[in-house]
Amino acid sequence: MREPLTPVTVSDGTGLVELRIPSKAEWVGVARLAVAGIASRLQFSIEDIEDLKLAVAEACTNCIQHAAGGDSVAITCRIFPDKIIVRVADTGFGVSAAELAPKRLGEPSVGGLGVFLIRSLMDDVEYELDPHAGTTLTMTKFLRT
Repeated sequence: MREPLTPVTVSDGTGLVELRIPSKAEWVGVARLAVAGIASRLQFSIEDIEDLKLAVAEACTNCIQHAAGGDSVAITCRIFPDKIIVRVADTGFGVSAAELAPKRLGEPSVGGLGVFLIRSLMDDVEYELDPHAGTTLTMTKFLRT
């Protein structure tokens, strides 16, 4: 069972931003822009913002493509003074843990580029797989000073 993210207060009184988009490809850009705006307010570098945007787009796209039965994708940003934790979740069912496991170099993979990109762009990546409740991807990006 997924625990709700509790807000963490930072200097300007914010801490938690939530967005729910329809499970349709044309809405992925909204998620990208929202996360970019949040990261920009936290003083992330342009390069790190681009990494976040790409990772969120890949995560949302994976939810849309692989979550059978899901009608929306939830994006939650938990803000800390030194990092942002982005959780992307669907309510469908579809991927297995074996599909998300890191692959060995040279091992062929169909559609595995998105997961590879997410792992290479973010500082920490965790998956929660529940065949009844959906898939949750939690990604952390640290603020570099």
